[in-house]
Amino acid sequence: MVSTLPAHPVPPGLEAYAALDKRLLAAVRGINILSTVSWPASLEDRMIEAYGKGEYTLPEVSYKKPDLSEVRKELAAIESEAGDGDPIREYLRRTAESWRIAAEMLEAVGTEGVTAPSIQLYGKPGDVIHGSHYSNLDAARYFVELSDELGADLADDDIVTNISSELLSKDLTKVLDDFFGQGVIAVEVDPDLTAKAAAGATRIRLRGGIRFSQYDRHQLLNHEAFVHSLTALNGREQPVLASLARTSPRVTATQEGLAVFAELMSGAIDIARLKRISLRILALDMALHGADFVEVYRFFNRCGQSVADSFHSAQRVFRGVPLTGGSAFAKDNVYLSGLLDVHTFFRWALKERRMDLLRYLFAGKLTLGDVMSLEPYFHSGAIVAPRWLPPWMRHVHGLAGKLAFSLFINRVRMSKVEAETLSAGI
Repeated sequence: MVSTLPAHPVPPGLEAYAALDKRLLAAVRGINILSTVSWPASLEDRMIEAYGKGEYTLPEVSYKKPDLSEVRKELAAIESEAGDGDPIREYLRRTAESWRIAAEMLEAVGTEGVTAPSIQLYGKPGDVIHGSHYSNLDAARYFVELSDELGADLADDDIVTNISSELLSKDLTKVLDDFFGQGVIAVEVDPDLTAKAAAGATRIRLRGGIRFSQYDRHQLLNHEAFVHSLTALNGREQPVLASLARTSPRVTATQEGLAVFAELMSGAIDIARLKRISLRILALDMALHGADFVEVYRFFNRCGQSVADSFHSAQRVFRGVPLTGGSAFAKDNVYLSGLLDVHTFFRWALKERRMDLLRYLFAGKLTLGDVMSLEPYFHSGAIVAPRWLPPWMRHVHGLAGKLAFSLFINRVRMSKVEAETLSAGI
C-alpha cells in the first residue's frame, strides 16, 4: 500500500506553510459535498419505475443539514493567516476560501440558497470561455448540434453492456496493480452508489447491480484511475502541500476537464459522450431559468436518453436544491468548460515547448493557474514532480502529434473550405 505520509521531508524554511496546510486539511475533513447533496438509491429506483409508467410527480427529497459553523471559522482564520504575496500563501488562501464557500453551500442544502455558492464555485452556463467570445452555453449547443448532424445517437448499437460490476472490479484491479503496484488502489462494488463510478486516492467504487461495456471500462481507467486517483496519489507524495491530495472546490473544473481531456487523448471519448456533457449544461440553464425537475427530465428524454438515464441526468442538476425550478447545483457546468480550458492549456504549452508544465499538472490536485504560479517551487523541489503519469502522457511524441494537428487545423476556416468546395463543384 502507498503510505499516507509524504516520501520527502519538508524543506527548511517552509515548515510554517506545511503547518497551515495541515490545519486546512484537518478543517475540511468533515466536508463531503457530493454525499451531502446525493439522493438515496431507493428513492431513485422507485421514481424511475414510476416515470417509466408515465407517472410524473416531483420526487420528495430530504437532506441532513450539517453544522459547519466551526469549520467556517477555522477556514476564515486560515485565509487571514495565509495572506498573499507568495504563491504558496495565495494557494492556501484561495483553497481555504473555496472550502469555506462550499461549507456555506452545504449548510443551505435543500434550499435555493445552494444555487449562488454552487455557481461561485463551479460557474454557470453563460460564463465566457477563456480566450474566446463564446460562452459555455454556446459550446454546449455546438456539440449537441454537431452530434445530431453526425447522427451520433445516444444509444449506440455497437456498445454492448455485458460486463458485471464484479467482473469489471476484478479486471480493473489487475490493471491497476500492474500500473501502480499491488494493492495500491482497491476496486470495490457499492450497491448504494448513484453514479456509475467514483474514485478516491486508494479506492474506486463501481455501482452494483448494473452492467458495463468495454467502452465504460476504457473510460473508467482513463478518467477515474489515471487522473482522479493518480493525481491524489501524487498529491500524497508532497512534503509541504499535503492538501494537493484532495480535490478542493476551486480545482474541480481543472480536475474534471483534465479527466475528460484524458478520455479524448486516449480515445475513450466520442461525440455522444460530448453530447451528454453538453446536454447537462443546457439542462442547468433551463433549471436556472425556471424549469422544474419533470421538465428537465422530459428534456433529457426527448434528446434520446432512456428513462433511467434521463432521471439520473435531471437528478444531477437538482442535487441539494428545490425541484420546483429556478435553482440548480452547478457542478456539471465544469466538465465542458474545464475540458476547453485544459485543451487550450495543452496547446499553449506545446506551442511554447513547455511539456514540463504539463507534467506538473499531475503532481496533485492543481488548477492551471497553480501550475504556473507554483513553478518556482517545482524547481526548488518543495513541490515534487509526479511519481506517476497517465499512459498517454508517457508517450510525448504521440501527444505532441495530436495537439500539433489540432493547432494547425484550427487555422483552417470552414467557411473558406465550403466556398472553395462549392466553386470547384466537388
